[in-house]
Amino acid sequence: MYSLILLVCAVQLNFLWLFGYSPTKKDILLPTLRVSSELYTADSVLIGRYFEEDRDPVTYDSISKNILNALIATEDVRFYKHRGVDFIGLFSSVLSTIRGDKRGGSTITQQLAKNLYRTRYNQSQGLLGRIPIVRMGVTKFKEWMTAYKLESKYQKKEIITMYLNTVSFSNNAYGIKSASLRYFNKQPNALSASESAVLIGMLKGTTLYNPIRNPDKSIERRNIVLKQMQKEGYIDGEQYNTFSKEPLGLNINNPDREGTNDSYLRAAVQKWLERWSEEQGVDIYTAGLKIYTTIDSRMQQLAEETVAKQMKGLQERLDNTWRDEEPWRDKNGKVIPGFLEEKARKLPIYLALMKEYDDDEEQVFQLLQKPKKMKVFTWTGEKDVEMSTMDSLKHYVSMLNTGMMAMDPYNGEIKIWIGGINHRYYKFDHVNQAKRQAGSTFKPFVYLTALENGMEPCDTYEDKPVRLDFINNEGEKEVWEPKNADWSFSYRNMSLRWAMARSLNTITAQITRDVGWDKIVETAHRVGIESHLESVPSVGLGSNDVSVFEMVNAYATFMNEGKRVDPILVSKIYDNGGKLIASFQTTEKQVVDPENAWLMTYMLRGTIEEPGGTSQALWEWDLFGNENQVGGKTGTSSDYVDGWYMGVTKDLVAGVWVGCDEQSIRFKNSQTGEGSKTALPIYATFMEALYKRPELGVTEGKFPDPKVEIEKKYNCPSPRIRIEAPNDSITAEIDIEDSDEQILITLPEVDNTEKTEIER
Repeated sequence: MYSLILLVCAVQLNFLWLFGYSPTKKDILLPTLRVSSELYTADSVLIGRYFEEDRDPVTYDSISKNILNALIATEDVRFYKHRGVDFIGLFSSVLSTIRGDKRGGSTITQQLAKNLYRTRYNQSQGLLGRIPIVRMGVTKFKEWMTAYKLESKYQKKEIITMYLNTVSFSNNAYGIKSASLRYFNKQPNALSASESAVLIGMLKGTTLYNPIRNPDKSIERRNIVLKQMQKEGYIDGEQYNTFSKEPLGLNINNPDREGTNDSYLRAAVQKWLERWSEEQGVDIYTAGLKIYTTIDSRMQQLAEETVAKQMKGLQERLDNTWRDEEPWRDKNGKVIPGFLEEKARKLPIYLALMKEYDDDEEQVFQLLQKPKKMKVFTWTGEKDVEMSTMDSLKHYVSMLNTGMMAMDPYNGEIKIWIGGINHRYYKFDHVNQAKRQAGSTFKPFVYLTALENGMEPCDTYEDKPVRLDFINNEGEKEVWEPKNADWSFSYRNMSLRWAMARSLNTITAQITRDVGWDKIVETAHRVGIESHLESVPSVGLGSNDVSVFEMVNAYATFMNEGKRVDPILVSKIYDNGGKLIASFQTTEKQVVDPENAWLMTYMLRGTIEEPGGTSQALWEWDLFGNENQVGGKTGTSSDYVDGWYMGVTKDLVAGVWVGCDEQSIRFKNSQTGEGSKTALPIYATFMEALYKRPELGVTEGKFPDPKVEIEKKYNCPSPRIRIEAPNDSITAEIDIEDSDEQILITLPEVDNTEKTEIER
């Protein structure tokens, strides 16, 4: 007896580090389950999980009796009679092993101890663990002690529930709920006796008896479990005969389990929580958290449907642009030699083949040109094709991608987040990770700087050729002569509002010269752009790379009376017990004078209201009921590589980028590739659908009135003539130089079968 007591104490205290770790009293009272954390939208829709082991614990009452019966009949028939260690069962297993029928003697409680406290892992072993036979003896003894501790603290139903929540069922399914959903797409309380026997049968060997990999072996093992259930009286002979003849009946096509863990949003939240997790010492992969985002699932779905529809059409347009030509081109439009081969050299398969074939690149490329069966992503779904590695590489690099984000400009809550066309095939997030030339969407920061330097929206500049002499960063003299998008000059005096509406490079360049490009960089950083910006004369035309995330944040500053807010993607976090452990609100800082901020929203409306405004394509959509006001800005980078649209309404700020990841692949002209033809339709279609769902909180209406007195002159309508034919549908607007009046001209009925030109 004294020797036994000394042994127990020595093992428990890990005397001289001989025995390794043993679970403490605290461990027994609070056993740690490595529970997956769940990710929810603001309206409580589950959209993803974070896990090392995909585990979702359930209560005893949520488990089918069939599961409990199958487990006890197969693993521990005396479960309700022993106190953790079944010496009668152990003696019986020894006799069975001697007779050639190898059977384990561990009870369910012992197996729980092994699963909970990992008693057989190397980190649980002491110095004696280096001796094979002694190691097993010490491990078994510790499991017995731990089993007794568990039985003294928990009821039998709690023990069997904990066991079913911890055990592995292969295919990254840990616990009975994950397994039930993974293999049968059912909750664990709905499993039949036959289905329960399949899952419990896997516990003897999760690979050997895996119903997906080895269905025949799984059926064989299932029937053994059913036989044990019959032997212990849980089913009768007739039921056994029926169940043992049934097919496996797997249902592994659960979209909720397959799609939620492969999304841009899940990856974005993970990155967003990195600092919080580190500061709090919380592992989101094992803590069983309930994480609530600010995303509205209904808005997100509308946006995803819009993107899928619009991007499919845009991809067809790009494919038709090049047809049988190679699309990768340099600045002069010439095919880039060796482009695809250079991309192939970065592939893991290329490196593996080079190693296998002793760096014989010619032979490697012959193999890469060889067709084989594979699945590829297309806008009509995944397709089974026979295609070479080089052909598939061409397919993927030629795909257009997109990034889209929308947020509430007042509280910073992000409402939609679309990082790309398909996260499974394109992991790179085009909202926050990708940075591309902003083009003309950057121009509002130039005009804001002008307002902050004392200018007014009605101040005028002439649309004329501009020459800027400057010293570059290397101290060399350079000359910059920007041209308008149509390569023409009207030589007309235009107000700042009209010039921004028409996105004139010449006037933007003159303002840049007058206010200084260093100030424009400072303004952009102040309102929300965090990327490095080269302070050069072309900064106002969007020559720097920025992200969709930054642009949405910056435009939100205009709508929020000049207060910059920090966008938030996560609102609340609850622990595994349902206790709120963290909540997040935005912080805001006044960075722009409220008068200038309101004037910028007025100028953004000008892209729709002013003659020739670049956002006037929005009139094609049903967006202007109930006196609704929309502001925005298109953007197109050089050679139509990037298309942008930034849109603002009284409730929402949104940004859209469209382009290829490979910047050498692009559209050929403005009719197909500018932002008003690529990104704007995505924004417009989304907002049109959103306005039809007023319950989502985004409704039509005017921009908020200014809360401060507007002292600067801003109401200066641009000159135009409106021409109407009373008996026909002809309507036209003609800009008139040096006129501040609107002149109405009524024409007699005309034959509009031919194009009629009206000269002023």
